[in-house]
Amino acid sequence: MEHSPVLLQAVLEFLDPQKNDEVIDATVDGGGHAEALIPRILPNGRLLGIDRDPTILVSTRERLARFGDRVILAEGNFENIRNLSLGAGVLHPRRILFDLGFSSYHLASSGRGFSFQKNDRLDMRYNPHDTDLTAKAIVNHSTREALEKIFTEYGQERYAKKIASAITSERKHRQFETTNDLSNLIKALVPRSSIHPATRVFQALRIAVNDELGHAERGIREALGILESGGRVAVISFHSLEDRIVKNIFKESKTEGTIITPKPVNASREEIKLNPRARSAKLRVFQKI
Repeated sequence: MEHSPVLLQAVLEFLDPQKNDEVIDATVDGGGHAEALIPRILPNGRLLGIDRDPTILVSTRERLARFGDRVILAEGNFENIRNLSLGAGVLHPRRILFDLGFSSYHLASSGRGFSFQKNDRLDMRYNPHDTDLTAKAIVNHSTREALEKIFTEYGQERYAKKIASAITSERKHRQFETTNDLSNLIKALVPRSSIHPATRVFQALRIAVNDELGHAERGIREALGILESGGRVAVISFHSLEDRIVKNIFKESKTEGTIITPKPVNASREEIKLNPRARSAKLRVFQKI
């Protein structure tokens, strides 16, 4: 499933890549943003694309092959952006992009349990080599209090206590092995609304398994540290927890530059119609002095 890049025109406008720039796409995924950025930095610019999942990089490499050595792809976590850029020889980055949304590939095709729409094992790791922690381990072994905290803080789930209690009660009789095991329990507990009852719990588990908020904070701070003077960092977030981190980092860094987007840029109605996942996307951009 090809990842449709969100806020693409806004990214091109506000990140504003220039001829011969060195650019880092810290979340290259399927290469949608990268494919649009690279022509702007030719003939001598280069783009480093980073992704945690080596499976995704296989197809991305094919998609961007026509750009030859103008593209370097690296497997890794963007919190290590400094070392990854040094290793790739990208020493003077002037534009850095983070798209914090999780991949359509993970949702539809990974078989790692990111979606409650299909029955997969409860895993939720972006890269199984990064950590031994899985959603299955959290659900089956965390205390009721720990589960409630995860669902509340990372999923903003109003029924967190009720769901956590039901999980700890149910697992006395059987382990939770698959996405259906978990989503069916939640569906029986939570009143249906405009979103699927399991949406917030699955989001919370995904964030917890992959330490998404911690990686985002460390990665963005590291990116500001390696950015060239006059360069820009653009971050696309998809929920209030991520957006708060981005907003606070940019605010703390005001002595080192300028916030290009005092208010976040949102998707247009037309884009949301074509790509519904863009509905919750927010773009913030910072320029270093």
